[in-house]
Amino acid sequence: MPSPAHTPSPHASLRSAWLPMTGLAAVFLVEMLDNSILNVALPTIGRELGASTAALQWITLTYSVVFGGLMIALGGLADRFGRRRMMFVGLTILATASLSVLLVTEVWQLLAIRAVTGVAAAMTAPGSMALAFRLFATDELRVRGMNIIATVGLVGMAVGPVAGGMILAITPWQALLAMNAPIALLALAAIAKGIAADRPADLHRAPIDITGSLLGTAAIMGVMLVPTAFTEAGGASPLPWVTVAGSVVTAVLFVVRERCATHPIIELELIARPLVASGLLFKAAASLAVGALGYLVTLHLQLSLGWSPAQAAFGMLPQVVVLIAGGALVTPLVARVGMTQAARYASTLIVAGLAVYGLLGTRSYLWIALALTLVALGMRVVAVVAGTNVMRGLPENRTTVGAALADTAGQVGTAAGLALAGTTLTAFFAGSLAASSWSPDQYLEFDTAVTVAGAVLAAVTALLVGAGLWLSRKG
Repeated sequence: MPSPAHTPSPHASLRSAWLPMTGLAAVFLVEMLDNSILNVALPTIGRELGASTAALQWITLTYSVVFGGLMIALGGLADRFGRRRMMFVGLTILATASLSVLLVTEVWQLLAIRAVTGVAAAMTAPGSMALAFRLFATDELRVRGMNIIATVGLVGMAVGPVAGGMILAITPWQALLAMNAPIALLALAAIAKGIAADRPADLHRAPIDITGSLLGTAAIMGVMLVPTAFTEAGGASPLPWVTVAGSVVTAVLFVVRERCATHPIIELELIARPLVASGLLFKAAASLAVGALGYLVTLHLQLSLGWSPAQAAFGMLPQVVVLIAGGALVTPLVARVGMTQAARYASTLIVAGLAVYGLLGTRSYLWIALALTLVALGMRVVAVVAGTNVMRGLPENRTTVGAALADTAGQVGTAAGLALAGTTLTAFFAGSLAASSWSPDQYLEFDTAVTVAGAVLAAVTALLVGAGLWLSRKG
């Protein structure tokens, strides 16, 4: 029998869980803030470190690729090692890496720190969802708690670039990135005080599947690199297609390994459970839509409509406002129709938003604003209920790898959306997006490319949502 000190005590109300909720919200805030704040500092970093455009892109990409690639492997390790313990290690690494930015004088040093920060994020992000899930005794409280945590992160994502710009005006860029350290230490203290250690009986005792972990990591990293390969080399180059082929091969090898391994990193039959599989499909669809639509609309407003970068940022406000304020709708909706039905409704809104953009987006900004609103509203609901459903569908000793699966589905969905959007633009627009002026024919080409991209994204998202709907009804 585990000792009483190791027995988690699920909370009966949100008020009683304010301390651990603060810590978990801080973890999610760091995850959402990191690259958004970094993007503000990139021009300054480029000047001070003499970094090329490619190097600046890799400063952002390194974190995302390492973060997305390692989540499943480290989530599986956390289910064996202990979620709370893994969270402590990850937050310690995060704080140390953030402070070490103050010593950076070369680009390679910053790249190394971004890779280490990605490792820390992969250790903490799945654990934050898994620990939030086990904080409460009922699904209603779990949804409300995760909704609060998600709102904190989304508010940070929305105000991060503005706050970062203001801070950058009075401090060196190193100080801006070092801000993660005090947030990580706050999270560490709150989780240590407010969340009990894992019970030995709740941990997964099987040995870690190292081969499967490496194959899974390689496959996911390959998928994450595909958009960059297409952007840098173009669709006519063999590089992006080799990257796609390598990702497919490693993904197939991963599946074969997991089916044959005595102790797989993730049992494929668990992923096939209707509640889990539908949640992952809904999460991937939502992330694909939000990432691709944001990319297309930002280009559309500036290149086709002639808006300035500041005006384009203002034009994205419908998405930002809904992502933040839409949290007020999540709990009432779930209470009325249930989590699975809420995910169905929200995913349908996402497909509708993409369809609106593809069919009507070139006619007026009002249609663009409507598309942004519909997709953001759907994403706001899916972000909470899909991840919760994934963990509800798994055994208690697999919740961290379940959270990692949900996060990875989101990361892969975003990468796939960017790849689809970028490839479609390349195929239908013959000119250079960076050109200072276009001919009338090029404006027509761009509008055609945007229309086709919106339609393709709506169709792919509809396929993912349709499969998710079928599985959720089957379950």
